[in-house]
Amino acid sequence: FNNRIYGLTKGQYSPTSEVGKVTKSTPFGSVDPPFNPLAVALGAEASFVARTHDLDRKHMMETFRAAHDHRGASFVEIFQNCNVFNDGQFNEITKKQARDEMLIELVHGEPIRFGADRQRGVTMGADGQLRLVEVADFGEDALLVHDAERADPSLAFALARLSTDDHSPTPFGVFRRVSRPEYASAIGAQLAQAAERKGPGDLAALLRSNGTWHVGDTN
Repeated sequence: FNNRIYGLTKGQYSPTSEVGKVTKSTPFGSVDPPFNPLAVALGAEASFVARTHDLDRKHMMETFRAAHDHRGASFVEIFQNCNVFNDGQFNEITKKQARDEMLIELVHGEPIRFGADRQRGVTMGADGQLRLVEVADFGEDALLVHDAERADPSLAFALARLSTDDHSPTPFGVFRRVSRPEYASAIGAQLAQAAERKGPGDLAALLRSNGTWHVGDTN
């Protein structure tokens, strides 16, 4: 949950608080630039990364379901309001009257469009930078098609960094969802191979083997 504050500990600034945030622990305003949780997860090669918010129950449930169904660890950032210590932090993005123009819904395999009339979109320039454009000026063929299953996380990383402040459109949805062997299955396969080579093992025999010792008084 990202509410840009440490609410449970009564209102200290957090790593996602904006510069200048005045809190009990930063009475003169925070000086640390906020970090981007999705960029951190993608930089760590997370195989499932998504973002949703607390004012759209349907989108939130769909995101949670996708995260649950993913094999392996899933990272979901939730923009959540803290009405006690940081009320209205995401209003310019997530309030119902702002969503059409401020939320960019990512759908795998579809051109990235948004706006009340889906009149705006996202393109990638020759320099690799993502840009917000008017579809009428560029045409739908120029729009970036979202690929959440792309092995290279660079596109998801660029989308995670598309919004730089609370006044610019912000992507939501599944940024990355790639299939790869997850830890439990990989370890299970190693144990199964070891059992095939050496047998299922005998804990009692291991405890009685030469590699044991006594602890305590030996007199």
